[in-house]
Amino acid sequence: MQGLIVKALSGFYYVSCDNVIYECKAKGAFRNEGISPLTGDNVEFEILESGKGVVKQIIDRKNALVRPPVANIKRAVIVSAFVSPAPNHLIIDTLTAICEHNGIEPILVFNKSDLGDFAQWVECYSGVGYKVIVTSAETNGGVEELKAELTDGITVFTGNSGVGKSSLLNSVLPNLKLATGDVSLKLGRGRHTTRHTQLFELEKGGYVADTPGFSSLEIDKTDFSFKENLENYFPEFSEYLGLCKFTGCSHTGEKGCAVCEAVNAGKISKMRHSSYVSLYNELKDLKEWQIKK
Repeated sequence: MQGLIVKALSGFYYVSCDNVIYECKAKGAFRNEGISPLTGDNVEFEILESGKGVVKQIIDRKNALVRPPVANIKRAVIVSAFVSPAPNHLIIDTLTAICEHNGIEPILVFNKSDLGDFAQWVECYSGVGYKVIVTSAETNGGVEELKAELTDGITVFTGNSGVGKSSLLNSVLPNLKLATGDVSLKLGRGRHTTRHTQLFELEKGGYVADTPGFSSLEIDKTDFSFKENLENYFPEFSEYLGLCKFTGCSHTGEKGCAVCEAVNAGKISKMRHSSYVSLYNELKDLKEWQIKK
């Protein structure tokens, strides 16, 4: 049988198949191979006489994140707020770069629009080509537009604490009720105090990953390719890459750098380029041999 892991907790995997949830353990060989099934994995599993199941095989993943531990993510909703805290371009751009690296579609949501104007942020990120939605969980503004983007695949919500992720999740999934701790009883989960990741099915298709205690995607510094391909994770750089005067250009300020010239000409956002430079400097001294295999 094939199914989807919708919750992983303390060595138990809850697999959804034909609208039934099966409690499963993983076969012992996974531990020997250093493999752990994740929420979001499509798996092959076997039902035992007891009615419990055994996960036999993990079907090839599209992607997988370390934190939160979720596989096969289609999109990430990156939430910022007008105040408390205000949008932070480095955080947003780090998150979009992580998404680009993992083949995840980023959707930028600027929440609490009832408190101010996000015009400059919308202009910046729409210009890059990202989907941008302005919302207000207070007035329900933009929520239906957001829902329309989440009708297939697995979606995670990310962003700083205090930006209104819980309120937006409550709007998208009313049965979740994060503010009160009440959740759907489908999987027998109690109050919203655990640290595991769980998928909740949306009415019109697709799943949202509920990741309590999680605020932001993290750079996997054991993945050397993130550093090596960083320039490719800023889509607006693409038409200028390969046009620099010198090979091996870092695009951080060298003379003859086509990317920097585009920044100075107003063709690339200075804010976005500043984020790139910060990420480059954070990662530049990372060597492949330093990473534990």
